[in-house]
Amino acid sequence: MEQQRKRRINLSYGQKVTLLAVVPLLLAMALMSFLVTREASEMSEREIAELEAKLIATKREELKNYISIARTAFSPIYGNALPDDEVAKTRVAQILAAMTYGTDGFFFVYDYDGKNIVSPRQTWLIEKNWAGLLDAEGTPVVDKLIEMARQGSGFHTYVWPKPSSGRDGRMITHVIGLQDWRWSVGTGVFIDDVLASVAAARAETEARVRRTFMYIGAITTSMVLLVFMSGLVLNLRERRLADTKLKALTQRIFETQEEERGRVARELHDSISQILVGVRYTLELARRRLTSGDNRAGESLGQGIDTLNHAIQEVRRISRDLRPGVLDDLGLGPALQSLAEEFGKRTGIEVEFATNPFRNRLDQEAKIALYRIAQEALTNVERHSGATKVKLLVRGTKEGAVVRIEDNGHGMPATRRDGLGLRNMAERMERLDGKLRILSTKDGTLIEAHVPLSHMLPPTGTAKAMN
Repeated sequence: MEQQRKRRINLSYGQKVTLLAVVPLLLAMALMSFLVTREASEMSEREIAELEAKLIATKREELKNYISIARTAFSPIYGNALPDDEVAKTRVAQILAAMTYGTDGFFFVYDYDGKNIVSPRQTWLIEKNWAGLLDAEGTPVVDKLIEMARQGSGFHTYVWPKPSSGRDGRMITHVIGLQDWRWSVGTGVFIDDVLASVAAARAETEARVRRTFMYIGAITTSMVLLVFMSGLVLNLRERRLADTKLKALTQRIFETQEEERGRVARELHDSISQILVGVRYTLELARRRLTSGDNRAGESLGQGIDTLNHAIQEVRRISRDLRPGVLDDLGLGPALQSLAEEFGKRTGIEVEFATNPFRNRLDQEAKIALYRIAQEALTNVERHSGATKVKLLVRGTKEGAVVRIEDNGHGMPATRRDGLGLRNMAERMERLDGKLRILSTKDGTLIEAHVPLSHMLPPTGTAKAMN
């Protein structure tokens, strides 16, 4: 019996070689499959989480814009009313009740005791006390909204029936508190589209991972059968295939992000129209006051004009920040001069701009990089430096082109020298094989970007200002 058992497990040389080749191969392929799948899943989850966070942040900014519009519409009334002015409260409630948007958008009002005052799309809520109300998941709704309103403002997420369909959906709301009236005023948007986008991205990712895993399994089986002839070749091919799939997955996430950025851009445009709606309400209020002989008509008209000017400035700022037209039309020098003048007007900081004419012209990549560096530097000056004067210099040299920004602020703390803005500046210069110099003391900060001659185009037939 023992001899028979030994004969059964006695392997030939070829079988041993095959076993020694196949077992490590199977182990290696199994380990590679695990690592590729795990890395793809982790990378996808990170990208999807970032996508979801950006989409939610966009919704929150949208809600802030809506609340700002509503505040603009009723501020003239609320600001001049006493805490017990019932007429003013009724007028503000009517204004908010009329401000509906989309198929499910509306403004609501609860007093601090929990009674609903305004709910135009769900009128069954009005004049009833909803303190202690929980959503389908047990999340406090009205009590939480009132708590945030007492603190000034806040965001809250909960499940709420859609006015258009009556079906429950997840909703983000933004509320502010009118403390004199003990009112919680807010509005919300349903985020089903966000959840659907994230779910679709996750489903696609999981499908890609499963397909990749299946590809690995199929190729592994083929490699086992043809181990002596094509083992190494198939192994290398599988690695390339896995890399290709990971790159394709990453590219798809990036494309999704770009699509969302496009949607955000459209929503920014829509937000301008909402500001204009606020202007319309303000102007209508001015007309009613003018008709009734109210002396505050001029005040309302002035507020409408100010809001309209704000909308115009927002459109210009968004357009200019996305792509300054003067940079393409007139070149870097005029674009930086326009940037400096606008910065001085907006911030009140004195800006000294200087440039020198020369014949060489910068290529497109260098122009954009230098402009963005100057733009980021001025943003840092406005936000952090406390400066009263800025010098902006752009000039051509024998070695290339230089942009220098110098301020007289209190300098840059060490905690900000590794910030995102400065890293972006450094990366732009690295791509151009340029140099970025940053000097900061308690008396101010100097940022100097230098682009080499390799990014200068040949001079034209006549001398021109730097382009």
